[in-house]
Amino acid sequence: MAKHPSLKRSTLGMINIDPLQRGGILTPEARDALVEWGDGYSICDFCPGKLEEIKKPPIHDFIYGDLPAFLGCDHARVTNGAREGIFAVMHALSGDGRGGSVVLDGNAHYTSFVAAERTGLDVSLVPVSDQPYYRVDPAGYADVLEERLNSGVRVVLAVLTYPDGNYGNIVDAGKVASICHEYEVPLLLNCAYSVGRMPVSAKEIGADAIVGSGHKSMAACGPVGVLGINEPYAGKVLRTSVHRKNKEIELLGCTARGATIMTLIASFPRVLERVKEWDKEVKNARWFSKEMEKLGMIQMGDVPHNHDLIFFEAPVLYEISKRAKKGRFFLYKELKKRKIHGIKSGLTKYFKLSTYGLPEDDLKYVVDSFEEIISTAV
Repeated sequence: MAKHPSLKRSTLGMINIDPLQRGGILTPEARDALVEWGDGYSICDFCPGKLEEIKKPPIHDFIYGDLPAFLGCDHARVTNGAREGIFAVMHALSGDGRGGSVVLDGNAHYTSFVAAERTGLDVSLVPVSDQPYYRVDPAGYADVLEERLNSGVRVVLAVLTYPDGNYGNIVDAGKVASICHEYEVPLLLNCAYSVGRMPVSAKEIGADAIVGSGHKSMAACGPVGVLGINEPYAGKVLRTSVHRKNKEIELLGCTARGATIMTLIASFPRVLERVKEWDKEVKNARWFSKEMEKLGMIQMGDVPHNHDLIFFEAPVLYEISKRAKKGRFFLYKELKKRKIHGIKSGLTKYFKLSTYGLPEDDLKYVVDSFEEIISTAV
């Protein structure tokens, strides 16, 4: 009889500074929901034919009431991840393979490129400034849209990554929205690292669609995402099948059908509260960045920084790695000894991390650990 493999995480109980996970750490309520609803398509037992119409458990109220209000949009849906929401909007607005172009910021996540390619759209990029800031100027959208439209190219959508997943830069999304609307091009915000961490309202910004990530930023198990759409685009994105009148084509009928949506709902009251604490998170991130720079790190991206995701160049650690016994894996090993997890194995010269939700004592411990690693190696 085959032995059951061990599925325990070796990193359990460590201080987690992984940007992919900090905002997705489950609340106690979500952990309970994970166990309660973990069996297959558990919520399908209660489905009248459409996910959004399930009233017990309260999925209907969440999707038609709480979620669109939270996102600041007319309509909302739960998806299987932010990338699925991006693809749904691109595909719907492209007109089923009619071609055209999508404008992306130069810091866009790879999934935006893949979604465009899958849709059959060409990609035009808004340029990014040089190291160390990697900034996107909102005026760049006007330049790219002007050039594309004057060339006779059909631009179906613009996307702004808010913030980007490399440097944590937050662009003035309101300015981008105004520019896009001047050219009559809808704007989608990719908020995988903001919705659930910081206050974001699509309507206040002027965006036409917004996507978020439950497992990155809304304390849910994944993969799960959220999608918000404002009029007049909801009719295209949420159109239904001629074969199954109650099934929305872009979402392939139903999306999150088990523990993912239930943990999202279970954590939602806490998420509503924690976005109000965003100023504290930014303050902590700035403190952490300054302390790391005292040790020889160089923070990339916006300065002062406005997000918990921070990217460092670390020449001091890179030099140590050249002579360390473990080579470029030394940093990972040394942090692991100190019960710190989240920087990928093998990275020393460049790495990113997140301070989101960490107590001040933990942040100080992480800084002290880096100082100790450097001082003992020099």
